[in-house]
Amino acid sequence: EAKGRFRVNFPGGGSSEGGNVSFQNGGDTVLSEGSLHSGGHHHYYYDTHTNTYYLRTFGHNTMDAVPRIDHYRHTAADLGEKLIRPSLAELHDELDKVRGPGPRVVPPPGPRSALLRLGAGEPFEDGYANGEEGTPAGEATATYTPDSKGVVKFGWIKGVLVRCMLNIWGVMLFIRLSWIVGQAGIGLSVLVIGMATVVTTITGLSTSAIATNGFVRGGGAYYLISRSLGPEFGGAIGLIFAFANAVAVAMYVVGFAETVVELLKENGTLMVDEMNDIRIIGAITVVILLGISVAGMEWEAKAQIVLLVILILAIGDFVIGTFIPLDSKKPKGFFGYKAEIFMENFGPDFRQEETFFSVFAIFFPAATGILAGANISGDLELNLICVLKFRFSLLMTFFMIVSTLGSCVVRDATGNINNTIVTELTNCTTAACKLNYDFSSCQAGCQYGLMNNFQVMSMVSGFAPLISAGIFSATLSSALASLVSAPKIFQALCKDNIYPGFQMFAKGYGKNNEPLRGYLLTFLIALGFILIAELNVIAPIISNFFLASYALINFSVFHASLAKSPGWRPAFKYYNMWISLVGAILCCIVMFVINWWAALLTYVIVLGLYIYVTYKKPDVNWGSSTQALTYLNALQHSIRLSGVEDHVKNFRPQCLIMTGAPNARPALLHLVHAFTKNVGLMICGHIHMGPRRQAMKELSTDLAKYQRWLIKNKMKAFYAPVHAEDLRDGGQYLMQAAGLGRMRPNTLVVGFKKNWRQVDMRDVETYINLFHDAFDIQYGVVVIRLKEGLDISHLQGQGKICFVSYDTKSQSPLNLADQRLLDASTQFQKKQGKSNIDVWWLFDDGGLTLLIPYLLTTKKKWKDCKIRVFIGGKINRIDHDRRAMATLLSKFRIDFSDIMVLGDINTKPKKENIAGFEEMIEPFRLHEDDKEQEVADKMKEDEPWRITDNELELYKTKTYRQIRLNELLKEHSSTANIIVMSLPVARKGAVSSALYMAWLEALSKDLPPILLVRGNHQSVLTFYS
Repeated sequence: EAKGRFRVNFPGGGSSEGGNVSFQNGGDTVLSEGSLHSGGHHHYYYDTHTNTYYLRTFGHNTMDAVPRIDHYRHTAADLGEKLIRPSLAELHDELDKVRGPGPRVVPPPGPRSALLRLGAGEPFEDGYANGEEGTPAGEATATYTPDSKGVVKFGWIKGVLVRCMLNIWGVMLFIRLSWIVGQAGIGLSVLVIGMATVVTTITGLSTSAIATNGFVRGGGAYYLISRSLGPEFGGAIGLIFAFANAVAVAMYVVGFAETVVELLKENGTLMVDEMNDIRIIGAITVVILLGISVAGMEWEAKAQIVLLVILILAIGDFVIGTFIPLDSKKPKGFFGYKAEIFMENFGPDFRQEETFFSVFAIFFPAATGILAGANISGDLELNLICVLKFRFSLLMTFFMIVSTLGSCVVRDATGNINNTIVTELTNCTTAACKLNYDFSSCQAGCQYGLMNNFQVMSMVSGFAPLISAGIFSATLSSALASLVSAPKIFQALCKDNIYPGFQMFAKGYGKNNEPLRGYLLTFLIALGFILIAELNVIAPIISNFFLASYALINFSVFHASLAKSPGWRPAFKYYNMWISLVGAILCCIVMFVINWWAALLTYVIVLGLYIYVTYKKPDVNWGSSTQALTYLNALQHSIRLSGVEDHVKNFRPQCLIMTGAPNARPALLHLVHAFTKNVGLMICGHIHMGPRRQAMKELSTDLAKYQRWLIKNKMKAFYAPVHAEDLRDGGQYLMQAAGLGRMRPNTLVVGFKKNWRQVDMRDVETYINLFHDAFDIQYGVVVIRLKEGLDISHLQGQGKICFVSYDTKSQSPLNLADQRLLDASTQFQKKQGKSNIDVWWLFDDGGLTLLIPYLLTTKKKWKDCKIRVFIGGKINRIDHDRRAMATLLSKFRIDFSDIMVLGDINTKPKKENIAGFEEMIEPFRLHEDDKEQEVADKMKEDEPWRITDNELELYKTKTYRQIRLNELLKEHSSTANIIVMSLPVARKGAVSSALYMAWLEALSKDLPPILLVRGNHQSVLTFYS
């Protein structure tokens, strides 16, 4: 083959459809018909490192992939194609396990098809080799070109700088800055601009930090906040921020309409009146802007460039005009640069109930241009870092214009040339008087001057039409930017499906995925606010929402830095977490000072949306700083807890439940959850047995699946799977290794082995040895028995119940036993009603037998149940024993409804029950007295679970006690909701497994749900404070 190009023939099994693969670009890329897959607009292909044995990496034949960016892309990445590196199993597992035994089968094209189809006879560094010979099937090459044609992307000049300039040099600069100078004076106007600059500069630093911590998609502030703080805050602020941008369209359009109406007024051509003309012109304008936006991003960008040129010329026109004062402009208040005017205008002169902060609220939207580029960040080629280079130069324009206006134009002027002063007036001390003009006649109703004329810049300029064109450029460009931004933000929000009701707005159209439905919604919102027709009313609404967004952006940076997540690595280094926190607090303070009730309303809205999203729990995982901080707090508290000694007052049952798959034994799970929820640890142990390779695959899939199942079913528990040769080994692994620090299990919970007489007795031996192992490592043991059984996995396997809800209404009918089992499996999910929890505290195990029922009664479903306590005693001391127990329970502060002392526990049980027990154990007896000694010893060695005659005689009293206790339980507790009873202990090595199981069977059969409990004989209750 030609240099730099190889051809590999795949084994085709005699078929002409065997795939050829071409190595191109010097072996950097392999392409075949099986390695190109289209998924919408995305194609996935595999580089040579991943799917061929022929790549020469560092001079060796290897499958191992060298590092490259394409391995780290998301599946739906917009920036390029995702390549898949070889899995660890492909590099590590034995070849026959990767490829499987038997004849080779050519798989259909798929993500791993190229790897599986390779056949070569050359030995490799990684040990992959085979002797199969490929069958030539002709040459087939495929080429790939990224499908990026037609998608409009903007660099930071078009996408960021131009948009920021147009937003900052917007409506406030041309038609409100003069009014602000008149109200606040030069000094406080500079302070207003300075405050806005501080807030937006800190936010700009924070924005740059977040935006350079990974690729930023469309959605601007919403995307930044949601990916940083999570969907709860992101969803709340995304909705508000999109709404604020939609209202901003109305603000800019009203500014444009005001200028047009002023021109109509000067020419005496008003249509109706000023207010209604603003509404009419605004409505027509927003329709035209909607048409331009719908035409696509490219047209919008071209329009922005033209408008920016006009805007710059208009600002230049104004500056030139300040140096050429004309006598015709003096009656309107413009005198050129005069020290008298500067001194007079330096201080504030608030009128019409305006204050410093109300003026700040009207100005602040001018400074919100910092996020103009971020709002369409999905259409940008670079991030926002370059914006900060130009922030100060743009805002310096405001300082310059404030000083210029304050030095050249007086606050009030009549516009009447006849107001010139011929003779000196003794009572006139204004700057205008010193310049031979007396405007005192119109103090209450002047039409000109900084206070009264919003078109001051047009009047001052050298060529007024150019200023009008600049105002048109500023207002229309900003309105256009907001009209594009709001739908993009809303579309990003809807794509994440945080608010399912808005899903229809996620749909995009055309090559650039334009949110046409979002445009229409934004248009309607803007039209509604245009009808207000008062700029000074609309601006504070926007300020409030923008400040809330900025507060959360700053807090996001602080929160991400505080969480110390390894994933927080912004390329932009000029930020500080504490400055970001100050910025967030400053935004909140300014919101309240501007308008306290509007700030409260905003926070109520944000909080309401936050609660809604938290309640809905959208199925998203963005690696937010909230997750990182939760982990950090958990880690720090776990370490801190490890340094604290255990104390009896802080004891809580921390249960390791041998559930298997958590959904297989719901009754076991719900009952234990009832007394561990918000109290103690609960770990669902699942032991995988069988072939190790298969079990390892099941472990990883089950871990994610069942943990999600627990969360979905509101179980506050952890799922812990292990692989072991048998149940006992798995139980030992879990009991020794499960948990973390002080958050480790101290109680083993198992279900009663109902079918113990039908199964291999070696399994019963393993089951009983779990108890012995638990006691050896100082665990308590709880055995739970329901007469119907616990395991419903066989019903799930038949598809007769659903995975989560156990609902059978739509399934085929069950037999009677299965139906009873299914009903019993859900009994602890229901409210228990007014009934009894019977506690048979026969032996002192440290108090666990009493603590568990007490914890049950603290739960909502069990709160109506009363505790009855049963104890053993002597017939001649029943009253004394009852009083002693009552005293003990009162000291433990445990409420009880009754105490019953049983003086006849040691009475011999009924003959029929003894006969039934003997019949039950007969198949498991050794009968060594009837066999030769050697045969009996051999049989006992091979089957250690068998019951010897000597053992049966030795433990006859204990056997009779279990049978008698069952009779008493049926007599006294047959109507109880649940029974909690002391678990009999079998001495290790002395009592056979079969005899112990027979005891448990005899004790607990034919009863309501029963918990056999044995603590580790260390106190878990105390009456000391």
